[in-house]
Amino acid sequence: MAMRVWDYVEEYEAEREEILAAVDRVFRSGQLVLGESVRGFEREFAGYHGTAHCVGVDNGTNALVLALEALGVGPGDEVVTVSNTAAPTVVAIHSTGATPVFVDVREEDFLMDVKQVAAAITPRTRALLPVHLYGQCVDMEPLLRLAEEHGLAVVEDCAQAHGARHHGRIAGTMGHAAAFSFYPTKVLGAYGDGGAVLTPDAGVDANLRRLRFYGMEERYYTVATPAHNSRLDEVHAEILRGKLARLDAYIEGRRRVARRYAEALADTDLILPRTAPGNDHVYYVHVVRHPRRDAIIEALREHDIHLNISYPWPVHTMSGFAHLGYSEGDLPVTERLAREIFSLPMYPSLSEGAQDKVIGALREVLARI
Repeated sequence: MAMRVWDYVEEYEAEREEILAAVDRVFRSGQLVLGESVRGFEREFAGYHGTAHCVGVDNGTNALVLALEALGVGPGDEVVTVSNTAAPTVVAIHSTGATPVFVDVREEDFLMDVKQVAAAITPRTRALLPVHLYGQCVDMEPLLRLAEEHGLAVVEDCAQAHGARHHGRIAGTMGHAAAFSFYPTKVLGAYGDGGAVLTPDAGVDANLRRLRFYGMEERYYTVATPAHNSRLDEVHAEILRGKLARLDAYIEGRRRVARRYAEALADTDLILPRTAPGNDHVYYVHVVRHPRRDAIIEALREHDIHLNISYPWPVHTMSGFAHLGYSEGDLPVTERLAREIFSLPMYPSLSEGAQDKVIGALREVLARI
């Protein structure tokens, strides 16, 4: 049977009755949009993080858009972020009318090199957008100090870091707002699109609720400022409520898979993930490095193992962002990583037998390439 980096079928079979019961509760509730399921999930997700406010939205990209807009980011502004990320991070900045400004990442853990941020700040900079990548957090303390010094907003991109911690603080609680995705592959995933924004600020929360609902203060009242239709739907919210109760178990399952990879591949020349000091990694994806990455991926296809690259094309090299004026060589670490990184299968329901197949095939390939 073909193996890929992510699969949900075994997890669905184990949770099927609960998931179908959640769908049935929504369908029988009489309210399909912005009802008790969304309100309940917002309360519970905020409670899990120990923060004051959660606003459920339709996807992780719009979570970023709304978070930035709720903090006043718009045309003419600049937002400092990284190019070693999923394109939606940068698409979201572009959607506000602001300009993304890139800094490079650290070689050892692929995270934003915070030491480069100060030089990227200009009079037009309005926000910093750290990406908690692959399951662990950016070094936030110096970034937060820099933001305070310059009067900047900080929006955490937590799409890949549900439950990750940095010096004991959970991802999504360190900035002015934090955006989450519940795309099915995520550590906390729905069965379709979904997202949320966390914030400790009541004013930002109020802005978010207007922004996700056309710009209205209340349902179908006068629009004050035209905005978006970006609501989390009731079905996904109710499913997520059940899965949220298992989030810590999902994380432990991912860590168990990561430990087995670490033990079984330690004596190879594969560069394994490194957890940054102070971080608790949740392994959204298990990203490794090798200079002959493409040959390894091709050879593993012969074993019916189909791997993924997160991400093969840095955002600053994409034609859609050519107008930003970046050239090859501007972000050397990001560009080097894009030629070497790839992801091994990683999900909580990955069986030891399936993982052993990957490990055995990978060791055989590494020994001969």
